[in-house]
Amino acid sequence: MGYYDETDITREKTKPRRSIKPFFSSLVSGVIGGALVLGVTTYTDQKENPTSVADTNSVEASVQKDGQDKSSAVTTQELSSNTNSIADMVENLSPAIVGITNKQASGADMFGNTQGESVESGTGSGVIFKKEENAAYVITNNHVIEGAQSIEVTLFNGEKVAAELVGADALTDIAVLKIDSKQVTTVAELGDSSELRTGENVIAIGNPLGEEFTRTVTQGIISGVDRTIDVTTSEGDWALNVIQTDAAINPGNSGGPLINMSGEVIGINSLKISENGVEGLGFAIPSNDVIPIAEELMKNGKIQRPFIGVGLLEMSEIPEYYLQQNMQLPDNVTGGVIVGNVQQGSPADEAGLKQQDVIIAMDDKEIGSASELRKYLYTEKKIGEEVKLTIYRAGEKMDVTLKLVNRDGTNA
Repeated sequence: MGYYDETDITREKTKPRRSIKPFFSSLVSGVIGGALVLGVTTYTDQKENPTSVADTNSVEASVQKDGQDKSSAVTTQELSSNTNSIADMVENLSPAIVGITNKQASGADMFGNTQGESVESGTGSGVIFKKEENAAYVITNNHVIEGAQSIEVTLFNGEKVAAELVGADALTDIAVLKIDSKQVTTVAELGDSSELRTGENVIAIGNPLGEEFTRTVTQGIISGVDRTIDVTTSEGDWALNVIQTDAAINPGNSGGPLINMSGEVIGINSLKISENGVEGLGFAIPSNDVIPIAEELMKNGKIQRPFIGVGLLEMSEIPEYYLQQNMQLPDNVTGGVIVGNVQQGSPADEAGLKQQDVIIAMDDKEIGSASELRKYLYTEKKIGEEVKLTIYRAGEKMDVTLKLVNRDGTNA
């Protein structure tokens, strides 16, 4: 396995006189957890074991409106031309809402190999957004299907069909599934999330607590737009763009649609604040973020992002005396991320980056955390471009330039 541009660390107590190498070795060998920070949780998928709910974040969907795709005769419901009756919208859109079941092996043998029948590990929701001649495509959350041995989709008529994973992205928490189109009669229409206004009425449809309460409808308003929630995923920390709503979102709603009063899907429900005493703080991934992710997943099966080839450690995870004595950082350097390891043959290796280098800026933009580094790298840079890193090495400030590649080592 290659090294990812992610924080790879576990918290542990250290003795003051311990050498820096063993300390870094123990840090670098850590495993990233799957829980959201600051009390945010992907509480909206229903697991059989509530303590094993996966986290993370996501975004995808695409509806081709240019008339160039070779879709079959089934047509997207023109819900926007209907009345604004919630009952009418729900009736029209419900056939496009599906249940998602994540099935995993029931156990493992003494060598760790999976064995036995696949059993239900968790449930969520999804929305059919595209239909072609023999296939229909479903958007859901990555955390709903992550780790699945097989995936099952429950259609509007109650029939269960096998689903194929087209692609998934942990950072944006979006996944696309493919099912047989034979029984698909309705395709949801995706709206323009940039037109949303705070206070606008919305409804959510999903399967809270599993199939017992299938296609539950809740109503609320847009509580805020352009929100950012910090999440920790299997690909590292990420700042997820979300829509805030007070429409009730419960376990099992993950991957279901948030719908405006024109009957358009303007978000994919993903997470909520689950702290004691907190009510009505749910979040959905905006449709305008979902669409390009879904399109790329359908094209490539994954999201191509620039790759450096380092493991990253947060400054806050390193005792202050280590920073002062072993890294010789100036007193005015309080932000940045530490290089925990460098993948051999990677752009970082070829540029001469070393373990314990402290990255404080990219292209002269200050970097305060691993999440900020990823955000700049993934949203401002492209594969094949160069990026300038400003680093401190043993107290000396210097610039290092490297060329970004894809994770498979290619420039495209």
